[in-house]
Amino acid sequence: MRYPAVAGRFYPNDKKMLNGEIRDCFTHRIGPGLPGVCSKERKIVSVIAPHAGYMASGMNAAYAYKRIAEDGLPDVYIIIGPDHHGIPYDIAMCGEPYVTPLGVCNIHREAAERMRKAIPDDPHSHKYEHSVEVQVPFIQYIDPNARILPIIMSDQSRECAEYLAKAIAEACDGLDALVVASSDMSHYVTKEQAYSEGKDVLERVCARDVEGMYDVIEKRGITACGYGPMAAAMSFGRSVGELLRYSDSDDSLGYHDGGVVGYASVAFFR
Repeated sequence: MRYPAVAGRFYPNDKKMLNGEIRDCFTHRIGPGLPGVCSKERKIVSVIAPHAGYMASGMNAAYAYKRIAEDGLPDVYIIIGPDHHGIPYDIAMCGEPYVTPLGVCNIHREAAERMRKAIPDDPHSHKYEHSVEVQVPFIQYIDPNARILPIIMSDQSRECAEYLAKAIAEACDGLDALVVASSDMSHYVTKEQAYSEGKDVLERVCARDVEGMYDVIEKRGITACGYGPMAAAMSFGRSVGELLRYSDSDDSLGYHDGGVVGYASVAFFR
């Protein structure tokens, strides 16, 4: 079992309180509202969602999870997060279930077995990483029977993202899979700069212009932390992406103290 690393800090460590906080993310004044009726045919193949503490970015993430709930629930959620702790692999999956205050979230065994042929299965690499962990309670909230495949990237190069996207496609062949790319946008810059940088990146993300996204991040020195997962997620769309919500930490917390962190939720479709 992979036990929580940031419960009690990024989100409540009590089941009832966590359920309430996730619901509040949907119903908050800047949230999307609670999910409505599920559609008859799933169209979303991947999403981007932020991974800060729920009080800061949970309302933004709720936009992605509302659309997933209304679109229909997949067989497997492939959650890709950036490495913040220096794991000894370019990419590492976790073949052990994730435990959260909402209970055990099981691994999709067939997808995991296939994925082991392409990337290492090292649960220890996931021990402290929050970028994947914070997505799991949201997934459990909308899908109590969810099965996941958690993946962390330390090498976020375009080549590595392409390799991972191909490995996911092969591991999920014949399965109804949804990719969740975990990323925050600009970090600790002015509100105006965060918006400008976010706009430049997200225009290219929604256009599924992977090369353009990498170029603008490099040229402007933008501190988006999950550009590798975003690049992988962009590979699965068949049309332009839809920006569901852009916001920053000032919008949610009500203060910026000279710097904000930007957040975005995006969906890509078949």
